[in-house]
Amino acid sequence: MTRVEIEAFAARWAASWNAGEVEKVLAHFHDDIVFTSPTAVEVVGTPTVHGKDALRAYWAAALRRSGALHFTVNHVFWDAGRREVAIVYTSEIAGRQKRIAEHLRFDARGFVVAAEVFHGVTGPS
Repeated sequence: MTRVEIEAFAARWAASWNAGEVEKVLAHFHDDIVFTSPTAVEVVGTPTVHGKDALRAYWAAALRRSGALHFTVNHVFWDAGRREVAIVYTSEIAGRQKRIAEHLRFDARGFVVAAEVFHGVTGPS
């Protein structure tokens, strides 16, 4: 993937989330994805979710809890040699903003095989 392709990926990723289209987001993830997030502990009782079906269930439950959300991509950091991207964005949920970074690792076919989410401090929008 090139830098242009990864920036386009990040833009589509945010647009899909903003439209509530979880299946479009999941289309980029490998069936054996390993996904780690502090929110997962609150929603499914464990920080790490294994597999696309479990990730779908986690995201569906998280969206039911939070309602509408909006992601604005601030920066995209791409390491082509390692096939890793960090998407730094501002999340707005229920009038509260938070800076978040998602670190995604891609396989040779372009599917996300591992992801980890890092949250910043929540504040009013």
